[in-house]
Amino acid sequence: MKVEPLSIDIVGLVGACSYALDCIEAELVNVKNKHGKRVAYISVRMAEYWSIKSDALQDLAMCALLHDNALTQYISEELQNHSDVYIKNNLSEKKKHLHCIYGEKNISKLPFKTDVSNAILYHHEHADGTGPFQKTWREIPLFARIIHLADMIDIIGNSKDFNGQRWNFICQYLSKNKDRLFDSECVNAFRHAFTKESFMCLSDDSFETNLWGIIPRKKQVFDWETCKNVADFFANIIDYKSSFTSRHSVGVAEKASLLANYMGFSTINTQKMYLAGALHDIGKMAIGNEILEKPDKLTDDEFSKMKNHAGYTYRILSDVDDFEEIRDWAAFHHEKLNGKGYPFGKTNDELNEPERIMACIDIYQALTEDRPYKKGLSHEKTCDILDDMAQKGFIDSTISNKIREFFNII
Repeated sequence: MKVEPLSIDIVGLVGACSYALDCIEAELVNVKNKHGKRVAYISVRMAEYWSIKSDALQDLAMCALLHDNALTQYISEELQNHSDVYIKNNLSEKKKHLHCIYGEKNISKLPFKTDVSNAILYHHEHADGTGPFQKTWREIPLFARIIHLADMIDIIGNSKDFNGQRWNFICQYLSKNKDRLFDSECVNAFRHAFTKESFMCLSDDSFETNLWGIIPRKKQVFDWETCKNVADFFANIIDYKSSFTSRHSVGVAEKASLLANYMGFSTINTQKMYLAGALHDIGKMAIGNEILEKPDKLTDDEFSKMKNHAGYTYRILSDVDDFEEIRDWAAFHHEKLNGKGYPFGKTNDELNEPERIMACIDIYQALTEDRPYKKGLSHEKTCDILDDMAQKGFIDSTISNKIREFFNII
């Protein structure tokens, strides 16, 4: 069977993911939202110094947006041995290399157009060789050096605000650490790109408009293998957020696309179902782990906060151009036919077949997968629960029957 290519706003999708990553970083080290986008903007402005353009400039922006893509993975693995408080108090240089290693590996299958090797791996290296991998600036790729300085500038700027006083402090900081933390080329590139006035503009949202002016948001055509790699990249980031759902997004993506194919969907829509499944819980990145991983029943207030994740998914994916269909298939997975679901209280007449499938598959996957506090249910027991929910008007009975029929076969 011929698998048709998909057209995706990959830069917009990466930008949307950066917002989700910012939520994790804000939870851990109190960095303000849009950290990834500000690092990307500072990076592409610095790139003017070297006349970096076109594909290379887009790739630099994507690397900058995703420079902390492994933060959830790092936290997840550390939480197996330590508490949240320990991690927040021990983000030392020795530990930074772990998320750099993971992050470099994670982006290896993303559709970059130029060579971005080691851009993530070495983005915490110091010019004098005292960083996590003890590489001097001549051994570090230019992209990594740019992102390192941009990252530090945003963290320092955000510790107060992007005002004139902070500008003076940063200029002094760069001069003091020139040829120690940062190489002279990157320091010169930053001073070439920014004045006090343009630096202060980083405190409002105008910089994001300027970023997308420099890096055009154009849909690009990718083969299915590439699209699947992109989907799995995002799904893994989402699932690392909580040990309770270590493969939930990937499982929903796989089962949603398999069922869609069984029900006669076109290859394009089957692929879109995979993408929607992979992204359906991206909003959980904005929910604290004290709620996501609470083994006991949530309080009314906690459950209200938990329900916000579907709304966050809708909001995050709304930032991707021409992504409305996949966004809705992903974000409406907790809607119910009787109008009592969330986040929008959609009713039977407002929910199409893909949205109904996603709701059923999300429940099926959650019930059948093992969690730290429970063993997954059998296929038959899960289908009995789905049938009961269908009788109560929560989910589509036809799809519930298709799930029983298809997953019994495989």
